[in-house]
Amino acid sequence: MKHVILFGGSFSPIHNGHIGLARYVLRQGIGDEVWLMVSPQNPLKQNNSLLAETERLRLCQKAVEGEEGINVTDFEFHLPRPSYTWNTLQALSKAYPNTQFSLLVGADNWNSFAHWAHPDDILRNHHLYVYPREGSSLSTETLPPTVHYLPAAPLYPYSSTKIRERLERGENISAFVPNVILQDLLRLYPADKAENQWTCER
Repeated sequence: MKHVILFGGSFSPIHNGHIGLARYVLRQGIGDEVWLMVSPQNPLKQNNSLLAETERLRLCQKAVEGEEGINVTDFEFHLPRPSYTWNTLQALSKAYPNTQFSLLVGADNWNSFAHWAHPDDILRNHHLYVYPREGSSLSTETLPPTVHYLPAAPLYPYSSTKIRERLERGENISAFVPNVILQDLLRLYPADKAENQWTCER
């Protein structure tokens, strides 16, 4: 069976950390493919600052174009909302019976995993791969058999939220996002300042 690692999130916006983690998983041979699962609505994150789902999907597709083994999917767009991971996994297993699906989540998400819908069912039927997140610790001794910690995964000291904040302040984000979507983000997140000195210099 093909082994697909699902990397879900709002991706508002996608950044180099997301892509770096997906590349790491593939280099380690953990899965055959990584699917970036763009979420239309995270039940635990009610955030009005998110871009429209179609825009987030488009930016993800543009950002990973040409990346071997990394795909972007809008599968959750066609499911009942809000999007619960257990429902998504059940629908994926039915749509792709010859594919094994595992989850890639941050340590912060693992620490709140007990609040997900049907967490025990997820652990019985799927593997989770947990990557480090700044400010989130976990005890490897207490991890269930289907949960695997990736301590050597790269740690990126920024997030989509921080990137949105920098955009609003007119600060340089070129080190954090793929260059191919940089101008899109400057258009979608206009800065409060009348002029961005760093963009004028590009």
